Amino acid sequence: MAKFSLHKSFTEQLKEHQQNKRISTVKSGWGKGFVDKPIFIKKMLLPHFWASWCLIFLFYCLVTFLPYRVQMFIGKKIGRLLGSISPARKYVLKRNLELAFPELNETERRKLSIAIQQNSGQAVFETGIAWFWPDWRLKRHIKYEKKQIDEAIALAKAGKPILVLSCHFVTLELMARIYAMLITPGIGVYRPSDHPVWEYTQVKGRLRKNLALVDRKDPKSMIKALMRKLPIWYAPDQDYGRKVSIFVPFFGVKDVATVFATHTLAKIKDTLVQPAWTIREGSKYHLYVDKPLDNFPTEDQVADTIRVNQTLEKIIRMAPEQYLWLHRRFKTAPDPKDNRYPGLD
Repeated sequence: MAKFSLHKSFTEQLKEHQQNKRISTVKSGWGKGFVDKPIFIKKMLLPHFWASWCLIFLFYCLVTFLPYRVQMFIGKKIGRLLGSISPARKYVLKRNLELAFPELNETERRKLSIAIQQNSGQAVFETGIAWFWPDWRLKRHIKYEKKQIDEAIALAKAGKPILVLSCHFVTLELMARIYAMLITPGIGVYRPSDHPVWEYTQVKGRLRKNLALVDRKDPKSMIKALMRKLPIWYAPDQDYGRKVSIFVPFFGVKDVATVFATHTLAKIKDTLVQPAWTIREGSKYHLYVDKPLDNFPTEDQVADTIRVNQTLEKIIRMAPEQYLWLHRRFKTAPDPKDNRYPGLD
């Protein structure tokens, strides 16, 4: 079997990390608190960051001045192009679909794979839309059920902490902004970047309508946010390794490493777990908001984590082509010697 390399070599990653880390604006340490504003320092104007600033400016111009339909058309082409020139990602996608959808035949999986690649390319522009578009322009593309939104607003006004349970659809950035626009601002869980220019850009974009961000590795700050009765957008559907996970079913795989933090966070007094997600329907972004999970959490960590996965699977099956199948969701197996992606180095 051919071997693919998914990432840069360790030496390249270390060199890049050290170069950016010299002036990183990301604070370190568990429980460091909320990121409530983008950090800009003069050193970010050094020449080796000029290319980054130019790319971000170009991205802003494309998202701002190109018509929406043109952006989505180009996005599809970009997705297919990247799928063709990145054999490692293409292999990960193929393996994920084989593992998650054993009931599909080869032709059906290939059709789904192409749609996923196209949607992943469109997500590039949709991230820019979430970060750069003014409210009036975005509102033209929002769709929702009034009853769902009214109930969610009433819930937010009740003053109880809300864990907004979502998953990594390609429209996740838009979901957080639309939820904040229609219901209430809240706290986002994110992965900080050591690259100061990118960190500045993503923080500024994500705080356009929301209150703050917390590091995904900072559960103490998540707990603080819930204790202050602030809603948190939380997507526990990625593989973070066996140390923080238990093995429960997800799609066609019996034992999938799944973080159990939803169960833990929901134990904070009066916390409600409310599923919410956004699906692109034509040129509209439909915000779905379910009622909070009843009788959750229980004292059974495994049962609660299974229920979370069942909830997310039901959501993802509404539009599997819009889900982020390009990451190794099934990487960690109960047996460390079991490699579910044998084609990767």
